[in-house]
Amino acid sequence: MSQNEATAPVAEEQTPPSPIAARFRGFLPVIVDVETGGFNPATDALLEIAAVFVHQDDAGDLRLGDKSRYLVKPFPGANLEPASLQVTGIDPYHPLRPALDEADALRRLFQEVRKAVKDAQCNRAILVGHNAFFDLQFLNAAVTRSGVKRNPFHPFSSFDTATLGGVAYGQTVLGRAVTAAGFDWDGDNAHSALYDAEKTAELFCAIVNRFRPFFESAAGAAPPAPADGGNG
Repeated sequence: MSQNEATAPVAEEQTPPSPIAARFRGFLPVIVDVETGGFNPATDALLEIAAVFVHQDDAGDLRLGDKSRYLVKPFPGANLEPASLQVTGIDPYHPLRPALDEADALRRLFQEVRKAVKDAQCNRAILVGHNAFFDLQFLNAAVTRSGVKRNPFHPFSSFDTATLGGVAYGQTVLGRAVTAAGFDWDGDNAHSALYDAEKTAELFCAIVNRFRPFFESAAGAAPPAPADGGNG
């Protein structure tokens, strides 16, 4: 053995990304829905937050997985619009409502999200929502207000099923898009964070699976992209 052979560095084998990490550039989609006391994330209360996790099955299709839901106490001084409470049916101060402080609810949810991200071999979570900007704004406002650290979600990128539903089915209203995708819709259960998150997750998975051939064709023709380009 020559001296050069003895001292040459051994090339490290790179582990290929998991299928779901490869599908979404290192991001793990997490479907989120919030119920609130209004439309202004800076002043109005966050009252419920639910998350549905997804995974890829052996055939390569996206499937629903575990789910979480937390009831949240209005933060001190929070605004509560009567019209919003009438739509959601939430009584924020009901004595039997097992709600958590905002910070506690976020810490518990973020712990679950970080575990899912790690298990999926992804780098970060990305919020999926119906009119996702609304949910992401309320989530970010609650994070800032409560001082919770290590937010696992991308701060401004998201997947919006209102847009995706318009592209795939010509429907932007959640109930109509869900029905067009072939799923049941119960209007009496709408505006519950967990129900809406589950239906949004069904819609998202259906669209991703429907467009899978386009992704596979493009992935086979394009050079690999970096896991996170920094701008979403």
